[in-house]
Amino acid sequence: MEKEIYLDNSATTRVCEEAAQKALEMMTEFYGNPSSLHSKGLEAEHEIQYARKIIAGSVSAMPEEIYFTSGGTEGNNTAVFGAVNALKRRGKRIVTTAIEHSSVYEAMQELEKQGYEVIYLPPDESGCVRTEDIKKAVTKDTILVSIMAVNNELGSVQPISAVKRAITAAGSPALFHVDAVQAYMKMPVIPKKTGIDLMTVSGHKIHAPKGVGALYVKKGVRIIPLHYGGMQERKLRPGTEAAPLICAMGRAVEVYDRQQGEKIKELNKIFRQRLSEIDGIVFNSDEGCLPYIINFSLPGFRSETLLHFLAERGIFVSSGSACAKGHKSHVLEAMKYDDKRADSALRISFSDENSADDANIIVNNLKIAVSTLASS
Repeated sequence: MEKEIYLDNSATTRVCEEAAQKALEMMTEFYGNPSSLHSKGLEAEHEIQYARKIIAGSVSAMPEEIYFTSGGTEGNNTAVFGAVNALKRRGKRIVTTAIEHSSVYEAMQELEKQGYEVIYLPPDESGCVRTEDIKKAVTKDTILVSIMAVNNELGSVQPISAVKRAITAAGSPALFHVDAVQAYMKMPVIPKKTGIDLMTVSGHKIHAPKGVGALYVKKGVRIIPLHYGGMQERKLRPGTEAAPLICAMGRAVEVYDRQQGEKIKELNKIFRQRLSEIDGIVFNSDEGCLPYIINFSLPGFRSETLLHFLAERGIFVSSGSACAKGHKSHVLEAMKYDDKRADSALRISFSDENSADDANIIVNNLKIAVSTLASS
């Protein structure tokens, strides 16, 4: 069998050996309940606090500002609903974008049903919301602004540095939430520099296991918990901590190579050059996007057909967000792409485990696909 080419790292990454070993160690050696007061429990608690310190350091935060969650979806829901419930007497207006991850986008739709006014800022042709639109949208009765750092389908980098200025200028009580799941460890997102109050990150995008993430909550910020029933995570996220996953995430962060960005930039450039050889290809990811993601379309060929054609040859890509499970992308709808372009979109996303050779293999196979598959 030929070598597998995995290019779906924005959906999930392979767990690194160090993180896998740490999870095993926590399950077989430091297996006590972290809330237990005996020595086995204290050992586990010590390991969790070490992981908390590592993750806090990665975003220049204090350990007490980091709360562990089950991942990006829970973190986003906790931030969005927690902020709104804490400030609901101060206003009914929320500002977000039309291209948020479904765990924010669908939460906003639910809040609309509850009577809140939600402003969905549209993207421009590069996939970014406009700074001037943010300024206009934030008013004195806005209670939450939730804007992602990097879009998960396009890789477009959003102007989050403009948000806190808009909140201050409007005299708004709004909390500022950032979904940083795709940006975390790949570009600097420092809450204290950007005025972020709440920030979500996830483990399985950075070679940690699935099922663990973290929510940054700025010291002094109060949000209402979604769950009740214990003292864990200072009551914001009660329940026995998933110590193996938490500590594996801490280890993945500890060994993550922050210098890989230059390699990924070069890889992105090589892929773009090779992909450009394919007749009819259209790039949906602007060159200013985070280099870890390239979204492109081959109008006339269904993305699902191309995806399976490649998978049969050991090449794994995505047709959009993994959370959409094949449903129409609201991100590409917001970009106002016609059906042919939207229905043929593919996303490739990199990690440091990819190489320039992968570009040759995927492009050669896409050329075969174009020449052999019947057009839609």
